Amino acid sequence: MKILFLSAEVAPFAKTGGLADVCGSLPKALHALGHEVRVVMPAYRPIEHGYHTDNPFGLAALPGELRVPTGAGTFPAGVLHGRLPGSPVPVYFIAEWNLFGREKIYGYEDDPYRFAFFSRAVFELLAALDWHPDVLHAHDWHAAPAITWLATAGQSDPRWRNLPSLYTIHNLAYQGQARWEIFDYLQLLTHSLAEEPYGWVNFMARGIYHANQVNTVSPTYAREITTPEFGEGLDRLLRARGPDLHGILNGIDTGFWNPASDPVLAQHYHADDLAGKAACKRDLQARAGLPQRENVPLVAMVTRLTGQKGLDITGHVIHKLLNNHAGDEAQFVVLGTGDAEYEAMFGHLAGYHRRKMTAWLKYDAQLAQRIYAGADIFLMPSRFEPCGLGQMIAMRYGAVPVVRATGGLADTVQHEHTGFTFTEYSTAAFWRALDQALQVYYHDKTRWREIQRNGMTADFSWEKSARAYVRVYAGCKA
Repeated sequence: MKILFLSAEVAPFAKTGGLADVCGSLPKALHALGHEVRVVMPAYRPIEHGYHTDNPFGLAALPGELRVPTGAGTFPAGVLHGRLPGSPVPVYFIAEWNLFGREKIYGYEDDPYRFAFFSRAVFELLAALDWHPDVLHAHDWHAAPAITWLATAGQSDPRWRNLPSLYTIHNLAYQGQARWEIFDYLQLLTHSLAEEPYGWVNFMARGIYHANQVNTVSPTYAREITTPEFGEGLDRLLRARGPDLHGILNGIDTGFWNPASDPVLAQHYHADDLAGKAACKRDLQARAGLPQRENVPLVAMVTRLTGQKGLDITGHVIHKLLNNHAGDEAQFVVLGTGDAEYEAMFGHLAGYHRRKMTAWLKYDAQLAQRIYAGADIFLMPSRFEPCGLGQMIAMRYGAVPVVRATGGLADTVQHEHTGFTFTEYSTAAFWRALDQALQVYYHDKTRWREIQRNGMTADFSWEKSARAYVRVYAGCKA
């Protein structure tokens, strides 16, 4: 099968979250199954600047330029191309400096127009390459304009009339709202959806409505989003798409996330020999400025600092942890950046518990790897979680997760087998689960090692997920 991926983020070229990890790993897994996959994303400032300087990704420019038709006129766009690292999968970058040569990936008033241009340029790229995919796979609201155009104006073009589409929801909360005039820009005519206020477009709703098939990134989240509690105002539409809505659990790149070969770790280790994990713990304690104590549990979080991640029920739990409410001492580290209120919360806690806690309020990929390797316990008390990768990475590195049983967390962490879970969204329920984990850590080392090994040997590779996607692609064409 020939599969076209459209995404605003693809690791390692541009990343703010799990979307990039999926779109950097799933195409390689599909290629390994024998499919032809091509990926398209915008050429953000670091990508285009890097091409003109040291060219770290080894990119090249396609000759000529695209002529992208819009309601505001026809505009030129360049195309850079390279490959996913360690793979022959091609990646194409739509280059338009005024739209994508900015300091950030997102966060601008004209974001809907930026990604509408990207989506429309994709079809000009396909024509220039003379390549016709069997299915178009669009990810999150940024790529939904492509599905919307394909299902409306694109039907008048015989090249695209029979091109089926799959729309993947990575996070339903981010929906891509725009004024109705954006359809003039995309040069299409369509009707309003019940989920769209008068005069407004909701691109998340459009992707769900227009795609041949829809999926999200875990089975539990696929069920949750059809309810008013988790549906973000789109639950009725999602229920209407019920037969076409699938939940496919994300995987992780087990070649990259591997404590037996991870190059940044102080010492390597594996499920049958955890001695190296103790060295990684000492290394993390030293980096955090904490006492290097082997038998004190080191609890960690690596997270975006947003309300989705359950941080409003976290502060009091950490305070209790570091005040020895579990009956013995503990340490805590957190790595992340985001909302000012949560940065302030962790900063205050770190100041109060100076010899027991460190807060790194930043993004640091290599430090994250060291935290997964050095931590004993990993916390993810999310309010909702479409899939989550942190808990899978933590298990891979022998850090036992304590998570709220929602979305992909419920699908990946088995209570008292690979980690500890709680259901009620409350500080009390979170503390009970963490305290249960700590009691096993303090008093039953044999069982603790068994839980670690169960998590480290669980199969979170992409192959199973890739095979599930292939079945859904076939359904798109049916």
